Amino acid sequence: MRDEDIVVVEEPQLSAAERMYLPQIIDGMRTTLRHMFDTRLRNRTTVQYPERKRQQRTEVYRGVHRLNKDSQGRVACVACFMCSTACPAHCIHIEAGESPWPDREKYPVKFDIDELRCIYCGMCEEACPCDAIELTPHVELVGRTRQEMVFDKEGLRGDEGPQAAQESGQDGLRAEHVAPDASNASFCVRSLAKEHGAQ
Repeated sequence: MRDEDIVVVEEPQLSAAERMYLPQIIDGMRTTLRHMFDTRLRNRTTVQYPERKRQQRTEVYRGVHRLNKDSQGRVACVACFMCSTACPAHCIHIEAGESPWPDREKYPVKFDIDELRCIYCGMCEEACPCDAIELTPHVELVGRTRQEMVFDKEGLRGDEGPQAAQESGQDGLRAEHVAPDASNASFCVRSLAKEHGAQ
Protein backbone atom coordinates (compact mmCIF):
# COMPACT_ATOMS: atom_id res chain seq x y z
CA MET A 1 0.00 0.00 0.00
CA ARG A 2 1.33 3.39 -0.96
CA ASP A 3 1.56 6.26 1.49
CA GLU A 4 -0.66 8.47 -0.66
CA ASP A 5 -3.45 5.87 -0.42
CA ILE A 6 -3.66 6.25 3.34
CA VAL A 7 -6.33 8.68 4.52
CA VAL A 8 -5.87 10.07 8.02
CA VAL A 9 -9.13 11.07 9.69
CA GLU A 10 -8.74 13.61 12.43
CA GLU A 11 -11.02 13.38 15.45
CA PRO A 12 -13.50 16.27 15.35
CA GLN A 13 -13.40 18.74 18.17
CA LEU A 14 -16.72 18.85 20.01
CA SER A 15 -18.05 21.80 21.91
CA ALA A 16 -19.20 21.52 25.53
CA ALA A 17 -22.86 21.28 24.46
CA GLU A 18 -22.08 18.62 21.88
CA ARG A 19 -20.19 16.58 24.45
CA MET A 20 -23.32 16.62 26.61
CA TYR A 21 -25.50 15.65 23.56
CA LEU A 22 -27.76 18.66 24.14
CA PRO A 23 -28.34 19.47 20.42
CA GLN A 24 -29.33 15.88 19.70
CA ILE A 25 -31.69 15.78 22.68
CA ILE A 26 -33.32 19.05 21.63
CA ASP A 27 -33.75 17.84 18.04
CA GLY A 28 -35.34 14.61 19.27
CA MET A 29 -37.73 16.44 21.59
CA ARG A 30 -38.68 18.82 18.78
CA THR A 31 -39.59 15.87 16.56
CA THR A 32 -41.57 14.19 19.36
CA LEU A 33 -43.55 17.34 20.14
CA ARG A 34 -44.26 17.97 16.47
CA HIS A 35 -45.76 14.47 16.14
CA MET A 36 -47.76 14.91 19.36
CA PHE A 37 -49.47 18.18 18.48
CA ASP A 38 -49.64 18.12 14.69
CA THR A 39 -53.13 16.67 14.07
CA ARG A 40 -52.72 16.39 10.32
CA LEU A 41 -49.44 14.52 10.68
CA ARG A 42 -50.90 12.23 13.33
CA ASN A 43 -53.96 11.39 11.24
CA ARG A 44 -51.75 10.67 8.26
CA THR A 45 -49.34 8.36 10.08
CA THR A 46 -51.54 6.75 12.78
CA VAL A 47 -54.11 4.04 12.09
CA GLN A 48 -56.56 2.76 14.71
CA TYR A 49 -55.62 -0.89 14.33
CA PRO A 50 -57.32 -3.39 14.13
CA GLU A 51 -60.54 -1.50 13.37
CA ARG A 52 -58.77 0.25 10.51
CA LYS A 53 -55.95 -1.28 8.55
CA ARG A 54 -53.39 0.43 6.40
CA GLN A 55 -53.29 -0.54 2.74
CA GLN A 56 -50.20 -2.68 2.32
CA ARG A 57 -48.40 -3.97 -0.70
CA THR A 58 -48.68 -7.73 -0.29
CA GLU A 59 -48.21 -8.93 -3.89
CA VAL A 60 -44.62 -9.98 -3.25
CA TYR A 61 -44.90 -10.57 0.50
CA ARG A 62 -43.89 -14.03 1.69
CA GLY A 63 -46.21 -14.95 4.53
CA VAL A 64 -47.97 -18.04 5.88
CA HIS A 65 -47.53 -21.24 3.88
CA ARG A 66 -50.33 -23.01 2.05
CA LEU A 67 -50.51 -26.49 0.55
CA ASN A 68 -52.24 -26.30 -2.81
CA LYS A 69 -54.65 -28.88 -4.19
CA ASP A 70 -54.89 -30.47 -7.59
CA SER A 71 -57.99 -30.43 -9.76
CA GLN A 72 -59.41 -33.46 -7.93
CA GLY A 73 -59.18 -31.80 -4.52
CA ARG A 74 -56.21 -33.87 -3.37
CA VAL A 75 -53.08 -32.34 -1.90
CA ALA A 76 -50.74 -31.64 -4.79
CA CYS A 77 -47.66 -32.69 -2.81
CA VAL A 78 -46.02 -35.97 -3.90
CA ALA A 79 -43.74 -36.23 -0.84
CA CYS A 80 -40.52 -35.78 -2.79
CA PHE A 81 -38.85 -34.06 0.22
CA MET A 82 -37.34 -31.35 -1.98
CA CYS A 83 -38.86 -28.54 0.11
CA SER A 84 -37.59 -29.96 3.41
CA THR A 85 -34.16 -30.57 1.85
CA ALA A 86 -33.94 -27.01 0.51
CA CYS A 87 -35.18 -25.41 3.75
CA PRO A 88 -32.23 -23.71 5.50
CA ALA A 89 -34.14 -23.50 8.80
CA HIS A 90 -35.14 -27.20 8.81
CA CYS A 91 -38.68 -26.29 9.82
CA ILE A 92 -40.51 -28.67 7.44
CA HIS A 93 -41.24 -32.22 8.61
CA ILE A 94 -42.71 -34.71 6.15
CA GLU A 95 -43.70 -38.33 6.61
CA ALA A 96 -44.42 -40.08 3.32
CA GLY A 97 -46.76 -43.00 2.71
CA GLU A 98 -47.80 -45.16 -0.19
CA SER A 99 -50.27 -43.31 -2.34
CA PRO A 100 -53.81 -44.70 -2.65
CA TRP A 101 -54.06 -43.16 -6.12
CA PRO A 102 -52.54 -44.80 -9.21
CA ASP A 103 -51.03 -41.64 -10.69
CA ARG A 104 -48.41 -41.15 -7.96
CA GLU A 105 -46.18 -43.29 -5.81
CA LYS A 106 -46.21 -41.35 -2.55
CA TYR A 107 -48.20 -38.71 -0.75
CA PRO A 108 -47.56 -36.89 2.54
CA VAL A 109 -49.14 -38.71 5.45
CA LYS A 110 -47.81 -35.97 7.74
CA PHE A 111 -46.72 -32.49 6.69
CA ASP A 112 -45.80 -30.01 9.42
CA ILE A 113 -44.24 -26.55 9.25
CA ASP A 114 -42.97 -24.73 12.31
CA GLU A 115 -43.88 -21.13 11.50
CA LEU A 116 -41.79 -19.79 14.39
CA ARG A 117 -38.66 -21.47 13.08
CA CYS A 118 -39.30 -20.56 9.44
CA ILE A 119 -37.36 -17.59 8.01
CA TYR A 120 -39.80 -17.13 5.08
CA CYS A 121 -37.05 -17.25 2.46
CA GLY A 122 -39.22 -18.93 -0.19
CA MET A 123 -36.73 -21.73 -0.89
CA CYS A 124 -39.40 -24.40 -0.35
CA GLU A 125 -41.65 -22.72 -2.90
CA GLU A 126 -38.82 -22.53 -5.44
CA ALA A 127 -37.74 -26.14 -4.88
CA CYS A 128 -41.18 -27.73 -5.26
CA PRO A 129 -41.58 -29.26 -8.76
CA CYS A 130 -45.37 -29.45 -8.41
CA ASP A 131 -46.14 -25.95 -7.09
CA ALA A 132 -47.68 -27.73 -4.11
CA ILE A 133 -46.39 -25.32 -1.46
CA GLU A 134 -46.91 -21.59 -1.64
CA LEU A 135 -46.19 -18.60 0.55
CA THR A 136 -49.31 -16.46 0.79
CA PRO A 137 -49.52 -12.69 1.40
CA HIS A 138 -51.13 -13.35 4.80
CA VAL A 139 -49.35 -10.93 7.17
CA GLU A 140 -51.22 -11.39 10.46
CA LEU A 141 -49.94 -14.47 12.25
CA VAL A 142 -50.69 -14.85 15.96
CA GLY A 143 -50.47 -17.80 18.30
CA ARG A 144 -50.73 -18.12 22.06
CA THR A 145 -48.50 -21.20 22.30
CA ARG A 146 -45.69 -22.72 20.29
CA GLN A 147 -47.91 -25.68 19.44
CA GLU A 148 -50.38 -23.39 17.70
CA MET A 149 -47.62 -22.16 15.42
CA VAL A 150 -46.81 -25.64 14.11
CA PHE A 151 -49.21 -26.00 11.18
CA ASP A 152 -50.17 -29.48 10.06
CA LYS A 153 -51.33 -30.67 6.66
CA GLU A 154 -54.99 -29.88 7.20
CA GLY A 155 -54.22 -26.43 8.58
CA LEU A 156 -51.93 -25.64 5.67
CA ARG A 157 -54.59 -26.72 3.20
CA GLY A 158 -56.93 -24.17 4.75
CA ASP A 159 -59.74 -26.61 5.55
CA GLU A 160 -59.24 -26.21 9.29
CA GLY A 161 -56.50 -25.45 11.77
CA PRO A 162 -54.78 -22.30 13.05
CA GLN A 163 -55.09 -20.28 9.86
CA ALA A 164 -58.82 -20.83 9.57
CA ALA A 165 -59.35 -19.87 13.18
CA GLN A 166 -57.25 -16.75 12.80
CA GLU A 167 -58.49 -15.51 9.47
CA SER A 168 -61.96 -17.07 9.01
CA GLY A 169 -61.75 -17.01 5.25
CA GLN A 170 -60.02 -13.67 4.60
CA ASP A 171 -57.10 -13.32 2.18
CA GLY A 172 -58.11 -16.53 0.45
CA LEU A 173 -56.51 -18.87 2.95
CA ARG A 174 -59.55 -21.13 3.01
CA ALA A 175 -60.38 -20.73 -0.64
CA GLU A 176 -60.03 -23.70 -2.96
CA HIS A 177 -56.71 -23.06 -4.64
CA VAL A 178 -55.66 -25.32 -7.48
CA ALA A 179 -51.97 -25.63 -8.13
CA PRO A 180 -50.95 -24.92 -11.73
CA ASP A 181 -49.58 -27.94 -13.61
CA ALA A 182 -50.45 -30.18 -10.68
CA SER A 183 -53.69 -31.70 -11.94
CA ASN A 184 -51.75 -34.78 -13.03
CA ALA A 185 -49.38 -35.84 -10.28
CA SER A 186 -47.43 -38.04 -12.70
CA PHE A 187 -46.24 -34.80 -14.31
CA CYS A 188 -44.54 -33.91 -11.04
CA VAL A 189 -42.95 -37.34 -10.75
CA ARG A 190 -41.70 -37.20 -14.34
CA SER A 191 -40.27 -33.69 -13.92
CA LEU A 192 -38.62 -34.73 -10.67
CA ALA A 193 -37.05 -37.78 -12.29
CA LYS A 194 -35.89 -35.64 -15.19
CA GLU A 195 -34.17 -33.19 -12.81
CA HIS A 196 -32.39 -36.01 -10.99
CA GLY A 197 -31.44 -37.63 -14.30
CA ALA A 198 -29.93 -34.37 -15.53
CA GLN A 199 -27.74 -34.17 -12.46
